[in-house]
Amino acid sequence: MKKRHLLVIVAAVALLAVTCGGSGTNSATPTGSGSASPSGEPATPVTLTFWHGYTDVEADSLKALLDQWNAENPNIHIKPLFVNNDKALQKLTVALQGGEPPDITYQYGSSLPQLAAAPGLVDLTQWVQQPAVNWNDFIPGARTAATFQGKVLGIPALIDNLAIVYNKSLFDAAGLQYPTDQWTWDDFRAAAKALTNPAKKQFGFSYPMDASEDTVWHYDPLLWQNGGSILDASNTKAAFNSPQGVQALQVLTGMAVDDKSVYLDLQNSAYTGVFNSGKIGMLITGPWDLSSFPDVKYGVSVLPGFNGDHQTIAGPDMWCVFDNGGGREQAALKFVAWLTAADQIKKDALKAGHLPFRLSVVSDAAFIQQFGAAFPGIDAFAENLTNVKQARPVLAAYPQVSEAMGFAIVSAMLGKSDPKSALDKAAAQANDALALAG
Repeated sequence: MKKRHLLVIVAAVALLAVTCGGSGTNSATPTGSGSASPSGEPATPVTLTFWHGYTDVEADSLKALLDQWNAENPNIHIKPLFVNNDKALQKLTVALQGGEPPDITYQYGSSLPQLAAAPGLVDLTQWVQQPAVNWNDFIPGARTAATFQGKVLGIPALIDNLAIVYNKSLFDAAGLQYPTDQWTWDDFRAAAKALTNPAKKQFGFSYPMDASEDTVWHYDPLLWQNGGSILDASNTKAAFNSPQGVQALQVLTGMAVDDKSVYLDLQNSAYTGVFNSGKIGMLITGPWDLSSFPDVKYGVSVLPGFNGDHQTIAGPDMWCVFDNGGGREQAALKFVAWLTAADQIKKDALKAGHLPFRLSVVSDAAFIQQFGAAFPGIDAFAENLTNVKQARPVLAAYPQVSEAMGFAIVSAMLGKSDPKSALDKAAAQANDALALAG
């Protein structure tokens, strides 16, 4: 995963239509159907379709792992297919309608409510209890995110969080102190303004402005830090338009509209190149982007806070398995167990900069030292996991809630509406979606 973008509403609705159509049944647990040897190996060679959305350095890391697997396991060949992560749910819907889902697919963890009733989705609840999987070694938050209504429906593929990544050279040139774990949002705003230089087309900060889940993801920590929440305690009404939510958005609009210190990335695609070229002073981003900044002397710090609260956000993504018969399910599970084992996690981390999601890897001091040497600042992201205290609501209507929030944030940051009006309108839309979902 490179970043969390759009949650495709049409895909979610279509997927529900597929699951309600009676075209298949969920695999309650790995059933062992199909031709498999006693060892779990398929009796005859199989080729498994493996969907992923990795690009650039992440794709190179994944390719190296797949090449290793395919060389060592001639009876289980993994055939990768790139599917944009933002389109994965939509493409899966089409595949299910055609009766040809992939054997393994990368999906956002927030999509699990939509995936739960998908025909052929393997319920992994019993499988993860096998000693070879070592389920309790996965970071607790990742295990929780993989579970929907008591069933484990995915295996963590990636965990991360948001922090400040800043250009030390630009801070030095502006005579600014580097960010600290005591920073407030007022400190952040002041630094962003000081780092902005219109004559050089230089900005203090960048924000994803495509109205996607990534847009919302960057707003949620401010909301939570300020004492707000996305929904009420019953998850039936919008709460993000509270005074705390409005104040959180005012912080962003103050920088974007008043200070004009924000690079408004309308396509959410250019910010890494602009930062690497020395034209953005600070990003709020995750560890997946560090490998994209070879030309920047950067530092990493926790998010600014309200009243000493520096909460961040993490959203583990998942590998989901479909039972396509013929022993393919067992083969897919064997591969997923291998891919998420400690050795592969370490290799991928050192190549792509992904945070390890097994406790045994996080507690390996020698590895963490090597990891930090490979990607300066990555240790700050690992430590920042302690600031993950809340999660987005896991419910079927969340994509509609996110869509409404995303458009509200963009509208306010473009100066087209004031924060309160934008959030009130979004809350009404979210409430309609929540009521419809029951």
